Amino acid sequence: MANTLLALSTRTILRSKGAKHQIQIAQMGSFSRTLIGKREIVGFGHNGQPNYLDKAEFPLPAIRWKEPTPEIQALREKEKGDWKNLSIEEKKALYRASFRQTYAEFTAPTGEWKFALGTAFIFMSLALWLFYGLRTFVTPPLPESFSKESRELQLRRMLDLQVNPIEGISSKWDYEKDDWKK
Repeated sequence: MANTLLALSTRTILRSKGAKHQIQIAQMGSFSRTLIGKREIVGFGHNGQPNYLDKAEFPLPAIRWKEPTPEIQALREKEKGDWKNLSIEEKKALYRASFRQTYAEFTAPTGEWKFALGTAFIFMSLALWLFYGLRTFVTPPLPESFSKESRELQLRRMLDLQVNPIEGISSKWDYEKDDWKK
């Protein structure tokens, strides 16, 4: 079973090395075949499904990027020989038939973070304007007891009544000097 051939369609043949792999590919069925068309299955892929995905963590997709054309099939026959006979353009055409982008292309920065940061700033500014509008036009003014003079008078009254004289605020007040203890 090490090198059995599994025919998935009239054009696609897969060499499989394990029985588990054979069963999973054999159960693929016609639904997946309609999704991928005539593209060749060349490996197990990211999750065992016949799909194409450019991913840095898993750089080998399960299927080829393009469906085989007569030009690509001729190049594949030529690549079975000596690679010195292939030109640079032919090597690039073979690569682009199997992969959509190079590793450097799909790992290059896209600038998507700028859009996300701009959106975040827009929502933060909207939230600040909403807060300002609610604070200005909706909420009532603070009571008079929140003013600085009122809070100072309240502190003086607490000191005069000697509120919590053991561990509280009155314990830190020197009543003879009429000032805070040092």
